[in-house]
Amino acid sequence: MFLSSPCQPDESLCNWVDDRTGNATLANLADAFIGLPLAVLGLVVLGLVVRFVAHRVVDRIVAGAEEGVLPDRVSRFSRRRRHQEQTHTQELRDLAAQTRRVQRAKTMGDLLKSVITGVLVAIFGTMILSQVGVNIAPIIASAGIIGIALGFGAQSLVKDFLSGIFLIFEDQFGVGDVVDVGEASGTVEAVSLRVTRLRSLDGTVWYVPNGEILRVGNQSQNWSRAVIDVGVGYDEELGRVKRVLQEVARDLWEDDDYRSLIIEEPEVTGVEALSADSVTLRVLVKTQPLEQWGIGRELRQRIKARFDHEGIEMPFPQRVVWHRDGRPHPPGTPPEQGPGEPADDRV
Repeated sequence: MFLSSPCQPDESLCNWVDDRTGNATLANLADAFIGLPLAVLGLVVLGLVVRFVAHRVVDRIVAGAEEGVLPDRVSRFSRRRRHQEQTHTQELRDLAAQTRRVQRAKTMGDLLKSVITGVLVAIFGTMILSQVGVNIAPIIASAGIIGIALGFGAQSLVKDFLSGIFLIFEDQFGVGDVVDVGEASGTVEAVSLRVTRLRSLDGTVWYVPNGEILRVGNQSQNWSRAVIDVGVGYDEELGRVKRVLQEVARDLWEDDDYRSLIIEEPEVTGVEALSADSVTLRVLVKTQPLEQWGIGRELRQRIKARFDHEGIEMPFPQRVVWHRDGRPHPPGTPPEQGPGEPADDRV
């Protein structure tokens, strides 16, 4: 029977009790109720300690990545001078880069912690099974076979996980970004190794497998740009219109309420398009991420108010009616036509 069987060479507690008492049953009981639980508890504690130390190392790495590559003493040494010499634009760029760096570092830290936890659970779980007498050789062999089967049978799942790892490490997008991934676009709400969750402007939630993302258009990484196209009539003097647009854009740039949102002084590029009834000029405003839409609405409102004040006409469709003989008639006067002949309206 088990209780009377001799102790195995690796059962140190059983051998020790057997040497002291000469009772095999007592030695086996001591090993079963004291030695085995202590061994399992020791492995669990060791695994938790290793996990804690590994996570602390990851936290230190993440903290270093969030602060940047320069030592803190160098930063303190040059902080006053940099604050005096740095322009407003550079300060905003540094703030955007720092925010992005912190977000990326935290995402990478969470990924590393998940991988470390999974590896430790697999290793120490196998050791505990071996300690309680389970033959782990078939388990290891089965794990290899299962891995091969998953590689062939769940290729899309493996593809999703690998794509998710590269998405995170390459910092293609993060939570809070506004992205276009092809079939879906919207604000990123969550990024996991397998799927990315987006919420579109109308509130629709999209779940996109990472392996299905072939290209990513990120509208909020580092900085954004508001593109304002303004159309005016052909009768307007373009030099005057461009000067007015520059003044309106500069007023917005110097406004204290918007100065922290605009990175660079707005630029009026000039004539961008000529259509049948208008001349289009373009204004470019470089903004903080996700602020381009609010800045664009405010700038359009100010342009409309200033155009009204300056008497600059916005384009509108015009209709000209001609006689059959090619002579125009005054507006509001019906054209002369023969009996049964409709007027020839040409736009």
